[in-house]
This record gives sequence, C-alpha cells and structure tokens, in this order.
Amino acid sequence: MSADPRHVPASATESASTGPEAPEHPVTTRETGTETYPRTPETGLEPSATAHVRTTGTYPRTPEAEPSATAHVRARSGGPLALHAGQAAPAGMARLGRGDGTGMALPVWPDGATPSLLEEYQVAPVPVERSGETRRVLAAALRCCWSDLTADPWPGTPAPVDDVLSAYRALIGRGDDLMRNWAIGALRRLHDSAWLEVADGSVRLGPRCASWPPASHAQLRELMRRLPTAEETPGGTEVLPVIDDGLDGAPENAEAGASVTIPDEVDTDLLGPFDERRRAEIVAAFMAVEHAAEPVHEARFSALRDPVLRRTLTEMLERRGRVLIHDRESWISGYAAETLGAGTASGTGTVSQAGSTLGEAERAVLVLVLIHSVAIPRADGLLPTDSWLSPFPAQIDELRRHTKLPIGELEAALRTLRHAGLVTQVKAGEEAGGYVPGPQFHRLTPQARRRLQEELILAAGPHTPLAAAVRANRR
Repeated sequence: MSADPRHVPASATESASTGPEAPEHPVTTRETGTETYPRTPETGLEPSATAHVRTTGTYPRTPEAEPSATAHVRARSGGPLALHAGQAAPAGMARLGRGDGTGMALPVWPDGATPSLLEEYQVAPVPVERSGETRRVLAAALRCCWSDLTADPWPGTPAPVDDVLSAYRALIGRGDDLMRNWAIGALRRLHDSAWLEVADGSVRLGPRCASWPPASHAQLRELMRRLPTAEETPGGTEVLPVIDDGLDGAPENAEAGASVTIPDEVDTDLLGPFDERRRAEIVAAFMAVEHAAEPVHEARFSALRDPVLRRTLTEMLERRGRVLIHDRESWISGYAAETLGAGTASGTGTVSQAGSTLGEAERAVLVLVLIHSVAIPRADGLLPTDSWLSPFPAQIDELRRHTKLPIGELEAALRTLRHAGLVTQVKAGEEAGGYVPGPQFHRLTPQARRRLQEELILAAGPHTPLAAAVRANRR
C-alpha cells in the first residue's frame, strides 16, 4: 500500500467499500525505436467484455441501495459509476473521491491481478484499433496532466488539448495531418473508455488512471522523464476541436482533496481456504474468462477443469453479476440471466438499462450487420442455427443502401460498435471489406442467444408467421 495519504485503507474511512478486491493495474512498457510508451493492461484498451463506449460526458449514477452485483454490471457496461457526496462505493469497488465529497466507483480485481496476466498464459485480449497510437497519446496526456511527479498520477491537472497533441508530435517526431487524425481518434477512444476526460478543449486524466498501483508509479515517473517535451518540436499543425461533452460532476477544484479508497481484501472468504498455488490458478482463470477475446480452453487452466476450483470461480463471478458459459471444452463469462431483465425489485436498472450507452443509430446499424452477416446466410443454410459468428461480412455498400443515416453518422456508429467489440471490420477479397459480429458475441448465454434470435426475427421479418409466433409467446 502506498504511503501517499490519498490511498486510504477501507477500514480507515466510513466512505470505504465494504466488499473485497483491490485495484491493481500494473504498467508495462514497450520500446518503439527510442521512444517508450505505457501499455496499460486495460487500454489494450479494456479487453473484450469490459469494453464500453461512453457517448456522453456523464458517468452512470449509483443508487444508494443498489445490490453490488448490479453495480458491477452497470460499471462493466457503462464505465465507472458516479457517487453522491459521502456515498460509499459498492462492494468490490474502489472509491475515487473528489474534493467536494462526490466520487466515482471503479471495479477492482482479486489478489492484485490485472488483464496483463493474460500475456503470461499467451491468451489474446480483444485487439484495440491503433493500440500503439492510443498508448502514445495516453503517454502524451500523462506527460501534460501529471504536473507533480512527487504525487500520484490521478487526478493530476487539466491540460489543453493543443498541449497534449504537441507532446504527441514531439513523441513521434511528426506533425502532418495524418498524425493529427490518429491523435484525435486516440483521444476519442481514451475518452470513451474513461482513461481520459476530454471536454471544452482540455484533457483530464480519467478515473481508470487511478487504478495504476503505487508500485508502478516509479516506473511511470521514469517514463515521464524520458518523454520529450512539446517545446522540443517547433511548430505543428493546427488542431481541430476533439470532444465537447461538458463532463458532469467534475468541478474545477476536484484535484484538491482527492482520495483513492481501496478495499482491504479481495474475495478472501472464497480464496482463503486454498493454498497459494490453487488460489493463483483460480485468479488466473477468472482473469482469462473475463478478459479474453475468445473462449479459453480448459486444458490451459486447471480451475476450469477441477469442479471444486470451478465452483469457487463461479461464485466470484456471481458477485459481479456474471456466469460461466461452457461450449464443449472452452469457457468464457457473460452476464447472468437475472441481470438481463428490465430492472430489479427495487427499481434499479440492470444491463438492459446500463447498457443503453449505445444510441439509436448504433443499435440500428448493429441490426443491419446482423441481418446481412448472420440472418441472410443462416436462411440460406450457410450458418448453423445457433451461431452468431459469421465469415460473411456485411458490405459497407449494403449498409449505406439500407439505412437512412447520413454517411457521417453511419461511420460514427460503426466506429462506436468496433470500439465496443460488437462488430469487427474484415477484408472481403477484392471488395472494400465489410463487418461481422465482434468478439462480444462469444459472451451470449443460452437465454441471451434465444432472445437475440427472436429480436432478429422481429427486425428482419416483422410481418412473417414466425414473427407473429414470437410476439404471441411473449404475451
């Protein structure tokens, strides 16, 4: 635990989370020529299931009396949760406090594990679009916003977007229009995934930067000292406005009195009875099923083969509103069936509401992709009935022809869906390429598969006898 007073053990404050876990995001570095930039374990960005897109500047609010599993579901689908003044973080989450008493809740993982653990097991996370550029822009933003290297990185201080882009130009040694487009796209991705907050021409470090463990701060400080300053690259291109979301709940004096309250324990009641080796096996399997791009084979993780260890893994997932999904000898996690309803008994929204960060345009475009890449090939007998992965891409020309969205909105919707892992762009021979369902579709439970199948029937053929039967069964 850091000696910095901002990191307060949960037992030392009334506003602490009562649940297990502790946020540990180790930071590794990679070399690019002579430049070094951080590769964050989630900004890879957030592997697969944690990938969400924040289409507004506000974080979802946490009701006072919300079950912790529901809170984890909402945080997974919509990003860190905003907390009222004095409100405690849900169980299993760290509380990032601001100077005015408000804060944010950020899910944390057991035993200090992070998604970077996947590298040790050679398990691939969900790929990130232009991940190298994204990491470089994050490094440039950290260089500008981390003004006091003797303190922790978060919350830092706001920095103009122009300064961040100038630092990025100094880092890569280029200042052309292509660079500017890459940087703006990376800023948007980092904003959407809560690593940065970009608004009104300024950049702040997002709540996920608070998840870097104190042990990694020395490495980050050395990295910041090695990065060139903006002054080392004269001139540069004029930049465009990036995002103007008007972030809610981020007062100007938020840096004063900021605190990070970390839960003391991490699923100790579940992991405590096991020896160190089995405990590590359970945690490794947990990180794999939660953050891998594809289902992982049980031969690689003993906690997936052993019924006793798998039962503990299942209980860890249940605390987060998740379940194990089994397909032959492979496993992955998905939302529990009870979290897919319209709400809880207390009136608190679950996935169906928390996941509504996708707008109407994004949902419409996703339906088009599913119709052309899944429904039509399935009707032709080219796909199995229960398959939601397809080798038949929906051509971009088809999407343009069958939507009333302007081209700009269509491209923006496709970009949002790509970042969320809901669609994947592929090449199609000599054609311009197209889109197929993304890795998130591996995480459909049997109940969700059936529900999605019915929704696709209603969308593709609303006046067919099959659609009438679906509507009759729902009455």
